[in-house]
Amino acid sequence: MSYATSAEDEARRLDETDPLPTLRGEFLVPPAPGGAYEEAAYFAGNSLGLQPRGAAGLIREELDDWARLAVEAHTRGRRPWVGYHELLREPFARLVGARPHEVVAMNSLTVNLHLMMASFYRPAGTRTRIVIEDSAFPSDSYAVASQAVHHGLDPAETVVRLRPRRGEDNLRTEDVLGFLEREGDTVALVLLGGVNYLTGQLMDMPAITKAGRAAGAAVGWDLAHAAGNVPLRLHDWDVDFAAWCTYKYLNSGPGAVAGCFVHERHVRDASVPRLSGWWGTEPSVRFRMDPDIAPPASADAWQLSNPPIMALAPVLASLEIFDRVGMEALRAKSLRLTGYLASRLAPLGGLEIITPADPAARGTQLSLRVADAGGLVRRLAEAHGVVADAREPDVVRLAPVPLYCTFHDCHRAAEALADLV
Repeated sequence: MSYATSAEDEARRLDETDPLPTLRGEFLVPPAPGGAYEEAAYFAGNSLGLQPRGAAGLIREELDDWARLAVEAHTRGRRPWVGYHELLREPFARLVGARPHEVVAMNSLTVNLHLMMASFYRPAGTRTRIVIEDSAFPSDSYAVASQAVHHGLDPAETVVRLRPRRGEDNLRTEDVLGFLEREGDTVALVLLGGVNYLTGQLMDMPAITKAGRAAGAAVGWDLAHAAGNVPLRLHDWDVDFAAWCTYKYLNSGPGAVAGCFVHERHVRDASVPRLSGWWGTEPSVRFRMDPDIAPPASADAWQLSNPPIMALAPVLASLEIFDRVGMEALRAKSLRLTGYLASRLAPLGGLEIITPADPAARGTQLSLRVADAGGLVRRLAEAHGVVADAREPDVVRLAPVPLYCTFHDCHRAAEALADLV
């Protein structure tokens, strides 16, 4: 028996004996080119998650209610539209470790970050700086720079980009804490990615939040790559705010409605400034059309407009799966999958894993430094049916999402990379 055959048999055995059987059948998996396998080995869930099979049915029901009831569906639909976002409240709260009144489904990620910064980035005196990671997702970089300009500040002096030590790819927690201890009195806002989009590093959110708040700064988290990926305890960690998209690990479709968290100490504080819209007033008085807002003591007060129902339905379909399986079980399987994939890739030449080796310091992702990342990703898909993504110039990202990826998928990825690299 060849090594490749025995390795494939071992991967299949791991799939058959894993404590959490795959839920792959609940998702629509793209076909694989070439004919060797019927379905793709899909490792791009950190860019766009797969479609839950239940999503289309929920959208059809809303379309049907629109056809049958028109405007009356706001109050008489199967899931009345006027309170549709409330259906996501408790599942979101369970997902991110919050209390229900601390979360809301609204807008898109960067819109929500701007709304949060309108409330929590309040530069004054010498406390003006915003701390992000140097490898922050570009949208976060643009957002914080524009916030600095909005306040009449120079982004080059206001935005602090924390960099790893020379020769390293990931920030050390002690370096972040050290900076906040030394220079925290100049920091108005700490806004980092919970899981870094490029390297897959899982930040020590509790420790950094504690240090940031002790320094007198507001602390927010971009959870685009953390929500649905790792267990979160936002309320207990005393996070000021957080925002996340739902189209990556939460499998809710391109541009799906995002989520937002505001700690209860802020939602109950009427002095916190907000940018307001009519969906941010108390539902009981919303349709009185009063000129003065009456915000509820919840994250709903940060809403602006009535939500897009067709874009909320897939989020509901996905959250039902997360509620059924639970983040602890998904995290445990993601550690097994990612660890297995790392063990298969470690012996290969021509690539370097830049994701932290410590399983507790990474999410469901391995980032590989390779030559011609974009070309390699194309060849992986075309020749082997392995779908990954590239971040130019030299990083390929593989996300073994535990809801639908398997050990056999990881075997396929490892064999494909061995062939191509």
